[in-house]
Amino acid sequence: MSKEEIMKNAMEEFRKIQKYMLLARKEKAAETYAELKEEYLILKALLNNLGVNLTDIDKIKE
Repeated sequence: MSKEEIMKNAMEEFRKIQKYMLLARKEKAAETYAELKEEYLILKALLNNLGVNLTDIDKIKE
């Protein structure tokens, strides 16, 4: 898998995770939010390592 494919897949997953985190926060689903946050942090670290600027796309800001 190329760097570009990894980046594309990670960005898609990052978008999905953020959507579900915001929904879990709205529904006050603390356990669900905590599980999603673990995935969010891993994806955020991967995207940062790949050089993706998350400033504009990170809706969670944690």
